[in-house]
Amino acid sequence: MPELPEVETVRRTLAPAIGEKIASVWGSGLGLHQRRVPPLAELRRTLVGTRITAARRRGKVLLVDCEPGAAVFLCHLGMSGRLRLYPAADPRPPHTHVVLGLGARELRFSDPRRFGLIDLTHRGDEGAHPSLAGLGRDPLAEPLSGDYLRACFSGRRAQVKALLLDQRHVAGIGNIYACEALWRAGISPFAPGHRLGPARADRLAEAIAEVIAAALGHGGTSLRDFVSADGRTGSHAEHLEVYGHTGAGCPRPGCGGIIRRAIIAGRATFFCPRCQHR
Repeated sequence: MPELPEVETVRRTLAPAIGEKIASVWGSGLGLHQRRVPPLAELRRTLVGTRITAARRRGKVLLVDCEPGAAVFLCHLGMSGRLRLYPAADPRPPHTHVVLGLGARELRFSDPRRFGLIDLTHRGDEGAHPSLAGLGRDPLAEPLSGDYLRACFSGRRAQVKALLLDQRHVAGIGNIYACEALWRAGISPFAPGHRLGPARADRLAEAIAEVIAAALGHGGTSLRDFVSADGRTGSHAEHLEVYGHTGAGCPRPGCGGIIRRAIIAGRATFFCPRCQHR
């Protein structure tokens, strides 16, 4: 699933759509997440004739502002979703489900696995939307601190990896960057959250910021489906330290450990048992 760096990359590459007028809305009529069909009639009634004024992000959710009317086109990429700008004359790719016509261009949402979400909300009401309600701090909008993480994990006996995946604590962090940040901070993914001391919490907050910055610098991580709004793949997969590297030597200088794989909270977890000891 695309995480914060991938969704932020899409947001940034939507810049050419800013100022464009929405002339039409098309939909496949097929259901997406939980078989929910995008509200096409409402999208047409609300968006046609408006202009795109901004592209924002909250956690893993894209928000496209349209004026007049303060309408917000909401998009969650799910597992395999793509939100891309195409020349209007280009054939629509398979599994295209929603298209905003912008004259010479189209903003198209495609999703082979149909775990994504397209919806409509309004500026000022975003926080009440089910995809956004209750999200924790966004590491780009509100930098994390060790004190914040300790407050989130206080009294929680769940493993710290599982707590990082809980979007109520840190919005936008998923499996890849949780593994990478814990390795960088030298913290075992199995450690109980309530045992995270001040020094380790500070290291984890710094590590999260570092792995996000590195991924953004490489345009995100493209393992299978992810591309930016201009169709480019991210190259950060070439720079992952532990994710997907089962059996490889730990890249930390002088460690000598071997990367292992385990399951935490139903997700594959990659770690070094030597430098991420409990």
